[in-house]
Amino acid sequence: MERDTSNFLQFTQKKEKIERENCVASLSLSREKREMTDQKKKPKAVIVGGSIAGVSCAHTLILAGWDVVVVEKSYAAPTGSPTGAGLGLDPLALKLIQSWIKEPELLNKATLPLTIDQNDAIDGEKKVKWTLTRDEDFNCRAAHWADLHALLYNALPPNLFLWGHHFLSFSVSSDKGSVKVKASAHQTNEIIEIVGDLLVAADGCLSSIRQSFVPDHKLRYSGYCAWRGVLDFSGNENSETIIGIRRAYPELGKCLYFGLGSGSHTVLYELLNQRLNWIWYVHQPEPDLKRNSMTTKAGSDVIQNMHKEAEKVWLPEFVRVIKETREPFINAIYDSEPLEQIYWDNVVLVGDAAHPTTPHAVRSTNMSVLDAAVLGQCLKKWGAQNLQSALEEYHSIRLPVVSKQVLHARRMGRIKQGLVLPDRPSFDPKTANSEECQELQQRLMPFFSDVPAILL
Repeated sequence: MERDTSNFLQFTQKKEKIERENCVASLSLSREKREMTDQKKKPKAVIVGGSIAGVSCAHTLILAGWDVVVVEKSYAAPTGSPTGAGLGLDPLALKLIQSWIKEPELLNKATLPLTIDQNDAIDGEKKVKWTLTRDEDFNCRAAHWADLHALLYNALPPNLFLWGHHFLSFSVSSDKGSVKVKASAHQTNEIIEIVGDLLVAADGCLSSIRQSFVPDHKLRYSGYCAWRGVLDFSGNENSETIIGIRRAYPELGKCLYFGLGSGSHTVLYELLNQRLNWIWYVHQPEPDLKRNSMTTKAGSDVIQNMHKEAEKVWLPEFVRVIKETREPFINAIYDSEPLEQIYWDNVVLVGDAAHPTTPHAVRSTNMSVLDAAVLGQCLKKWGAQNLQSALEEYHSIRLPVVSKQVLHARRMGRIKQGLVLPDRPSFDPKTANSEECQELQQRLMPFFSDVPAILL
């Protein structure tokens, strides 16, 4: 009897030991499964702003293995609308965009070459022009804003955008592990909350997210605004206006023309689908910006006065293009002093939010595209678990570059507008020597052909 009891106790102890070992093994396996699940769970980024900078970041963050939500105040994507105007894409931006879209050849089909950068002096009284400087190796391409945006947007997975949502606020968790974004739906006023690992501020030069970190950082008014417009001449390619402008500017379709007058300058180049993009920079007091926008619609009386002024200072062929453009608009020209920092905790600035710039050096869109590419590669390199290291590297790569480019674009604008600079007298296109004219070339922009090592 005692032997039976002893055997029973030994059996029971063995069984309990096996059960404990199985339980420990089960717990260990469960923990490993949880860890594997956590590792497989994608980090999430909330992008505020769905313009070129925001949609570019959506591409690069997805490629880096992130989930993405884009909060955009517009009600819908600008499908074929005349939103915005023309822009120039440099070779690096072109290459990057082609790597993001499914059909790279579509980018060439949606753009026209800008192989020549030419600056002309314009004598408004005599109605003549002559070339000051010419670069035949410019190698950029011209796009319409809406065309480029549609190309990038349509190449993204569906349902990333929260259209018609106004960004309200954000807060970073106490452990810096997450960020919560609040936004309101325009139509219903419903407040939604989105929690992510990273907030990407692509909310433009008037960025409210940037303002929360550097409240004393102000935009700088340049002293001038730009009249902008796109003339659609489809069906009228043999009109007197188009024949005349092609005679006066024979390399439209491959040339970026700058016209320098007395204290003013213009831009002219062709876009795909028989459109001409033009800009005229005009000195005027700082406007009263409304609706948190840098662009303003002009009334018919203001447009008529603009037409009369244009007749006094520009070639008649250029003036006719201006007069036949429907709904030209006014763009207030601002930039800011370079920031000292472009990320804080789980928040990073990109595009015009990180570096408001004047448009004279064809940089704004190219800077935004490159911001997105570098940010994506930094996140891919370091992984979400090393977010601070990723953002620090992004900061160290981009801040020195964009700071110099913003200041150079400012200088170029002041030269072309005939404004005084500390180290030189105001530029006069009628008397400028060859050395002074060389300063007008786009390729003098710092880091003009630079490719960040992280992208190689």
